[in-house]
Amino acid sequence: MQLFELLQYDFMKNALLAVLIITPLFGILGTLIVNHRMAFFSDALGHSAFTGMAIGVLFGIGNTSLSMILFAVAFALLLNYIRHKNVVSSDTVISVFSSLSVAVGLAILSRNGNFSKYSALLVGDILSITRKEIISLLVILVITLVFWYAAYNGLHSIGINSSLAKSKGIPVTLLDNAFVVLVAVIVMLSVRWVGILIINALLILPAAAARNIASDNREYHLFSVMISVFSGVLGLVLSYYLNVAAGPMLVLVASIIFFVTFLARKLFHI
Repeated sequence: MQLFELLQYDFMKNALLAVLIITPLFGILGTLIVNHRMAFFSDALGHSAFTGMAIGVLFGIGNTSLSMILFAVAFALLLNYIRHKNVVSSDTVISVFSSLSVAVGLAILSRNGNFSKYSALLVGDILSITRKEIISLLVILVITLVFWYAAYNGLHSIGINSSLAKSKGIPVTLLDNAFVVLVAVIVMLSVRWVGILIINALLILPAAAARNIASDNREYHLFSVMISVFSGVLGLVLSYYLNVAAGPMLVLVASIIFFVTFLARKLFHI
């Protein structure tokens, strides 16, 4: 059995192309999410996909991806506003909103026992992605790279000290909101293929693993993208030969890499 026999099938070619687009996206965004301590934020955002889809179903919107994106953008801006308030614990409030959005979404989608139609969202199905959807992901990748190039220094300064960044004339609120909107759009476009339960892991694990072994900021971003792409490709290949879902396998590979880099840092004092 040849290693690359999977490429004989169009659905595997499409899945591989999607992985090669999605994983660099996650690698790039993950570094900023980790730096901004937004792991819990991005997890809540992923879970809001249920409510976005439910709103689309409730109002008869044919393109539920549109309703998911619109809801996610509004949800992200609300969570970002809450995150910067110090009146109560932001983690607690974000958890409440996250739980509420999931409950509302599940309640609507499960009416009359119809939830089975939407259960694929939980683990995703990257094998069903089409060329048209791959093109939309490619457009988002280009937009993300442009945004990252133009706004990275400002976002990095905000992640270190937002007050100091503001004193230097950096538009903190504008950049921060633009970043969470971009994350919201990417998560909603990717959640169908990656899965609600595991999309946050794919955002966080490559960046966390890269942080274990990187000696400077350039290596941090480079290693994050490399680990993300490697996890995606190897996870997809293993899922094909082991006959398991691709999304969970991607997370398993990324998790193993994280623990290996964690041990390497401890043993070799990286």
